[in-house]
Amino acid sequence: WDWPEALLFDCDGVLCDTERDGHRVMFNKAFVEMGITTDTELWSVEEYGELLRIGGGKERMTHYFTNKAPDTPAWASKTDEERVEMIKDLHKLKTAMFLEAVEAGELALRPGVRRLVAEAFEAGVKVAVCSTSNEKAVAGIVRLLGPDYADNIPIFAGDVVPRKKPDPAVYTLAAETLDVSPARCVVVEDSNIGLRAAKAAGMRCVVTESGYTAGEDFALADAIFPEIGDEGSEQFSLQELTTPGAYWLNPPLPIDEEGNWYEGAGEDDAEGQTDSYGDDGMTAAERAILEDMDGPRRPSR
Repeated sequence: WDWPEALLFDCDGVLCDTERDGHRVMFNKAFVEMGITTDTELWSVEEYGELLRIGGGKERMTHYFTNKAPDTPAWASKTDEERVEMIKDLHKLKTAMFLEAVEAGELALRPGVRRLVAEAFEAGVKVAVCSTSNEKAVAGIVRLLGPDYADNIPIFAGDVVPRKKPDPAVYTLAAETLDVSPARCVVVEDSNIGLRAAKAAGMRCVVTESGYTAGEDFALADAIFPEIGDEGSEQFSLQELTTPGAYWLNPPLPIDEEGNWYEGAGEDDAEGQTDSYGDDGMTAAERAILEDMDGPRRPSR
């Protein structure tokens, strides 16, 4: 099998369905504890769902207080510099409370995550986690996989890049650090902004919908599933993220469904470059594959 070189997971909503009953709850607790409000549901389930369109917790809070609640006394009375410090303090407190919840076993991995990670490790595929969340919070979730996996999974999170999803910076950084080709990376995401980031980085992307993201626009995705799925109820396996596999990823590698390389694949083109990419992001060999395919490139389940 022609395994991907790297399997890159988003964290929130992919490894764990953390947003509604994890991060949202802790944001609200932090607001109350720091005297921002007495409303324990300042960010309702619906409100937080809208705010998730913005990547990053600090960015989310800044957007909310700047655009939706600018008259909040704790915000309106502060200078710009004080507001920055307030957001940092809120985020630090919220992260600490979130980690306590993780360590107390209040959050669990989504079905199939451990299975797919194990398959990747067994196949020698590099695994990493790429998230807009705080690195400590992400590390807490990754530790749920156990030390054999967690100690060998790099984390790219928080402010490690200047621009957050849907900007592709975090995925580009991961590929560069892992020394892999973006075209040979498969990303598992749960949101539209994460999908757009993965695609902008030139990677293939499988979406596993979460509680907040079901129904978002995933037209760019190579495949869409409700979850990864534990053994016995698998939605997909590592083998199906290969070429050939049970499904084709988009763009495909220059190999047919029987494992035969297309004529000319890997050979120098007219300009002396091997499999150079055109404006559509595909090589001539890859385009030849598409000509042989009928219907959608990748079905959704």
